[in-house]
Amino acid sequence: MRFEKGVPAAHAAFLERALGILGKDRRLFGVGACGSFLSRRMDEHSDIDLVIGVEDDAHEEVARERMRIAEGLGNLLSAFTGEHVGDARLVICLYGPPLLHVDLKFLRADEMADRVEDPEILWEREGRMTAAFAKGVARYPQPDLQWIEDRFWTWVHYQTSKIGRGELFEAADGLAFLRARVLGPLALLEKGARPAGVRRIETHAPEVASEMEATLSKHDARAYAEALEHAVGIYRGLRGRLATGTFAPRQEAERAVLAHLAEVKARLTP
Repeated sequence: MRFEKGVPAAHAAFLERALGILGKDRRLFGVGACGSFLSRRMDEHSDIDLVIGVEDDAHEEVARERMRIAEGLGNLLSAFTGEHVGDARLVICLYGPPLLHVDLKFLRADEMADRVEDPEILWEREGRMTAAFAKGVARYPQPDLQWIEDRFWTWVHYQTSKIGRGELFEAADGLAFLRARVLGPLALLEKGARPAGVRRIETHAPEVASEMEATLSKHDARAYAEALEHAVGIYRGLRGRLATGTFAPRQEAERAVLAHLAEVKARLTP
């Protein structure tokens, strides 16, 4: 097999089979692999993320037949398109047994320049995929500390209101939002890792990951208020370490919101 090193046997077998099938489809001009495949540190829980190049004149036809193409690659248990993650070009598939999550993204050449990472090309016709990727540079979106600061204290106020009102499942969702949109990305940015939510934060930023355990609350209003205070403390620490000279803290909002959080917490039963 071509994919023995750092690729589990089930994943390697799927890739070998898929490349053999896709390579025979004249409507396609290449296949690239993204995600954890690039590091060759995949395990049994890893997904396979594939970018599939589609000829311009076959794009509409392939779009109609994406599910049939996916069915031809293995024992397909479930498949659906990725509107919920903002990308209808994506087909999210579950194969098995053994269970294997595979994402198939069908792109024309002119759609490949704008990307968050550089796939490893596994197969292509006449260098076509290489040429398509050469027209752009991979850029992963970076968190903007000022953008976050401008919104953070309103988010904290909103979540404080949910806690004070007793909407505790909303409070739980709010803390998860802060971890995924603020704390995780900033912690990963600080460590020079890809700021993808809280992905692999235990590995890349273990100190902050340990601090974030205090934001996991039992289902109790006062406990949620304390967890929110911990989230604020982690944010302020990250902010202090990442801020540059152009950064403008929203000090008035911060003081008012923290006073409100303390007031709401004081009214809650210990």
